Amino acid sequence: MNNQKIKFVNYKVKGFTIVELMISLSVGLILFAGVMTIFVGMRTTTAETSNYGELQENGRFAINILTEDLLRQNFWGDLSGTLSSSHLIITPAAPINDCVGGGVNNSTFPKAIGPFRTLWGETVVAGKLDPLGCFSSPAGTKTMIDSDILQLKRVIGNPVVAAQPDDFYFIANTDDAGIYTTDDATPIINNARIWQYQHHVYYVRERTVGKDTIPVLMQGRLANSSMDFSPIIDGIERIRFMYGIDTDTDSNSPGYGIVNAYVSAENMTQSLWENAWGTRILAVKIFVLARSTVADNKYTNTNTYRLGKDYSYTVNDNYRRLLFSTTVTLYNSTVEAF
Repeated sequence: MNNQKIKFVNYKVKGFTIVELMISLSVGLILFAGVMTIFVGMRTTTAETSNYGELQENGRFAINILTEDLLRQNFWGDLSGTLSSSHLIITPAAPINDCVGGGVNNSTFPKAIGPFRTLWGETVVAGKLDPLGCFSSPAGTKTMIDSDILQLKRVIGNPVVAAQPDDFYFIANTDDAGIYTTDDATPIINNARIWQYQHHVYYVRERTVGKDTIPVLMQGRLANSSMDFSPIIDGIERIRFMYGIDTDTDSNSPGYGIVNAYVSAENMTQSLWENAWGTRILAVKIFVLARSTVADNKYTNTNTYRLGKDYSYTVNDNYRRLLFSTTVTLYNSTVEAF
C-alpha cells in the first residue's frame, strides 16, 4: 500500500469593506428613490388624467343633453306655428307635481290667457330654492344657488302608432291639435298624427355623500302622469344660459331674425319671454361648469370662471373644474300671434 501525502491548501477569503458596503447601499437607495419618484409621478399623472377625463365626459354629456333638447323645443309636429290654447280641442288636467314657471301661462299645458311659454328660465337665489314648486328635496340635498333653471316644452320627434298608459300625447294636423292620455278617448282630427308630449326641467342640486358634497344635474320630465325628477350627471356644478334676442322690432314689425343681444335669465323681462311685439328668442348660449366629485388635497384651485357676461364664479378649494360652452340656434322659434 502506497503511502500518499495529503496536501491541504489554505484559501484566504476576502469580504466587502465597510466603505464598499456604504457605497453599495447609497447607490441602491439612489436607484430606489428614482424608481419611487417615477412611480409616484406616473400615479399622480394617471390620477390627474383620469380626473380630467371624467370632467370632459361629464361636461360634454351635459352640453349634448341640453343642446339636443333646446334644438327641439317648441316642436309641435304637423301644427303650424307655436302652440296655444286656441289650437286645442281637448286638454287634460295638469299632471301631478306640475312645474309652474313665471308668467301667466307657463305650466305643463297651455291656458287660455297670454302666450304659452315653451321656453323659460330663472336663476336660483337664496330664499327661493324651488321657484317652480315641483322640486324634490330629499334629506341631504339642496338646490344650487346662482345656477339656472331651464324649462322647455315640445313633442318627442317621431310620431307614434299607439299611445302607452300614463303618458301624455299630442295629436295634430296643420290647424288643430289635442293633448290627451290613454284614459281619454283619442281626439278625432282629420289627417292628424300622434306624438308623445314632453315637458323638461333642468337644474343643479347638491347632495351629501359621507363627508363629500357632490353637485348633480337634475332632469324633470313627464312620466307616470307626473313631473318626476332624477339625477342624470354627477359633477355638474353650475348651468347658466344667455338668451339671444332679436330686438329690432316695434309694434308693427316682427324684426329681422338676427340676434343682436344676449340676455341672462336675471335680465330677461316678461315681454322678452312672451315674445311681445315680435321680439324673439332666436338662440341660447349654454355654459356648463363641471367639477370633480372628489377633492385633491395636492391641488389648489383659485380660478375665476366666467359663465356669460353677467356672472363669474371664483373658487378657493381643492376641486378641479372645466368650463364648457356652446350656442344653440332655435330653429323652431316663431313670432307669437295673439
